[in-house]
Amino acid sequence: MNDMPLRYPRIFQSLDLGFTTLKNRILMGSMHTGLEEEKDGFDKMAEYFGQRAAGGVGLIVTGGVAPNRAGWVAPFSLRLSSNSQVNSHRRITDRVHLEGGKICMQILHTGRYGYHPLCVAPSRLKAPINRFRPWALSGSGIRSTIDDFSNCAVLAREAGYDGVEIMGSEGYLINQFIAAKTNKREDEWGGSFENRIRFPLTIVRSIRDTVGADFIIIFRLSMLDLVKDGSSWEEIVLLAKELEKAGVTIINTGIGWHEARVPTIATVVPRAGFAWVTKRLMGEVTVPLITTNRINMPEVAESVLAEGCADMVSMARPFLADPEWVKKTAEGREEEINTCIGCNQACLDNIFARKRASCLVNPRACHETEMPFVPAQTARKIAVVGGGPAGMACAATAAARGHRVTLFEGAENLGGQFLLARNIPGKEEFAETLRYFQHQLDLHGVTLRYGHRAQVSDLTGYDEIVLATGVVPRKIDIPGIDMDHVIPYNEVIMGRREVGDRVAIIGAGGIGFDVAALLLHHDTQAGGVEDFLADWGVDQEYAHRGGLGLPRFVTPRREVHLLQRKKTKPGQGLGKTTGWIHRLELKKNGVKFWIGVEYLKVEKNGLWINQDGQERLLAVDTIVICAGQESELGLARELDTAALSYHLIGGALLAAEVDAKRAIAEGVALADSF
Repeated sequence: MNDMPLRYPRIFQSLDLGFTTLKNRILMGSMHTGLEEEKDGFDKMAEYFGQRAAGGVGLIVTGGVAPNRAGWVAPFSLRLSSNSQVNSHRRITDRVHLEGGKICMQILHTGRYGYHPLCVAPSRLKAPINRFRPWALSGSGIRSTIDDFSNCAVLAREAGYDGVEIMGSEGYLINQFIAAKTNKREDEWGGSFENRIRFPLTIVRSIRDTVGADFIIIFRLSMLDLVKDGSSWEEIVLLAKELEKAGVTIINTGIGWHEARVPTIATVVPRAGFAWVTKRLMGEVTVPLITTNRINMPEVAESVLAEGCADMVSMARPFLADPEWVKKTAEGREEEINTCIGCNQACLDNIFARKRASCLVNPRACHETEMPFVPAQTARKIAVVGGGPAGMACAATAAARGHRVTLFEGAENLGGQFLLARNIPGKEEFAETLRYFQHQLDLHGVTLRYGHRAQVSDLTGYDEIVLATGVVPRKIDIPGIDMDHVIPYNEVIMGRREVGDRVAIIGAGGIGFDVAALLLHHDTQAGGVEDFLADWGVDQEYAHRGGLGLPRFVTPRREVHLLQRKKTKPGQGLGKTTGWIHRLELKKNGVKFWIGVEYLKVEKNGLWINQDGQERLLAVDTIVICAGQESELGLARELDTAALSYHLIGGALLAAEVDAKRAIAEGVALADSF
């Protein structure tokens, strides 16, 4: 603990706000969890935020709370507009303060992003990601909305919050007033930039006047809209200065509107990939600045602060992955941090599907009251067969609870499908999960049997047997399929086989997309921030409004054909919030998509297919099979013969879709049941 100021002096430096002090430079950023709308949601949120406060974070910001009905995310979403709602919020603030933490409530008015027929905006322009066209606010409606923001802040103070964050970015209502793209008004609230920023400035002044000087006001400022006709850099600087005059305590960075076609938080974004834009604003104002997006490990946060990019670092999803992130960092236990891998599969994908958020690498996230960690009453002897995500999660959890666990792994390394995933460009973060579980297994004394394919004789004498034997690539029956230039996907991903310049990929699911991305990746691209920004057309010089430039054109490395039998959209099962990224990347690289295909035969010079009654030859050098997986159940059948009972989890239980989220959740849940 004593050497932490030397290792991470900036993370653990306090931040004096004048009337209060933050104990470190780490903010738990706002994120909607879905608990806000659930029965007993406030009790669940109290435990959720309480654990993060106990974990040592300097300041917490809640998910968005609407100031009125029109500002709802969706019907019956959380809002704070009357005294009757105050006591419910006190359950959260009391718990956070009991743990020695501080918490701000985010006031979020969705504007034209509101998924309901009552949504409003500065102008009657429908968002491309919403089916509802907003109603244009009248002058009196604008003034009433400002009063609602102010009232909401007052109620937040009464509820015990240490401050509020005003959501002025990501394309929500305030951002819609600021940007000419969405503000077409001709009155005092539109037209010139001075008129367009009147709305946010009036809100800030009104809140400051009503809550007093000793209350934190964070303004989430969109510093990079990433949409056409967004703000210019000069306008952003001017607004930041005016916000400081109006009374904000801190300015937080917002990156990209929800309708922007540039990835901002997915794993393809390099670590701290947008810290540079906050750095541009450093020195323009005197209030502290917070930077954000894809900062997930202590060395990243420390370097961002050391390089003068910001005064504070915001992380949201990393606190889903590990509520004790700060505490572990302070105690020199960085290897024990369960790292956010930016996959979005259990957090944002769930939220956009109107489900409760959680975390792929930590299924207890947002389920703290239903899935508490409880030490075992009686130690049992447990065998886990298979060291993929499901097996590692089960073994580590069971051992942490006090059981005696042996993990059998037929390969020389743990990881299963994650060993493949970490080789895919943009998925390198998956290696962090392998590091975490490996450390947990060692920490809790799991006996590891590497390179040992468990037999029935190995498993006698155990109280519980868990089969997490995973999957094998599914074979398909096509004439010529055994020819040398036909390769299963795992051989390609592990680099065991050479692939030609012209490739046909059979199967357009997640693995097919991954293989295509791997085969198209240019080894000359370092994959750092500069390459990412150039590839996606983000202009660091801000020569164009919104920070948009032209994406860099890269000559495709290979000719790739992606084929599927179904007539549905390729990659239909990809993540709701990330699928568009993968499709766009492949399209930019000239991938030819084929749907409704019948595979006829393989020949030396290519693959014969039938599409819409027309037979044709795809002249390719290599054919990669990504036609799904099958459960590896050989050992299960032997155990059945020996009349030994066992549990199936992960791919061994269901191979239809290789799903790490489900696999890890099953592993943890089963270990909890022992």
